[in-house]
Amino acid sequence: MANAITHADFNDDDFFRKVRRFAGKVPFVPDALAMYYAMVDPQTPWRAKAAIAGALVYFVCPADAIPDVVPGLGFVDDAAVIASVIVVADAHITNEHRRQAKDFLS
Repeated sequence: MANAITHADFNDDDFFRKVRRFAGKVPFVPDALAMYYAMVDPQTPWRAKAAIAGALVYFVCPADAIPDVVPGLGFVDDAAVIASVIVVADAHITNEHRRQAKDFLS
């Protein structure tokens, strides 16, 4: 899979900046964080990592289908992408990843 998005394409600083900015305001932020921890886990298969990286890049990217600054709608597309990838990668998002996300948000 030559064109797959990987963790190398992902900017951790941008991700955590956005997470901090929208924690408590956007309901899927804990899921995005759990996905991040699954992505950086060496035990997660590369296909799941690629799907997760793609979803998280979309979340971080300011130029997406519905700009995040649109009140009430800005994160609908991001939520759909995150939810779709959770369905695909859920078997690789462990309770430990969810605990790490919860700890980060505390």
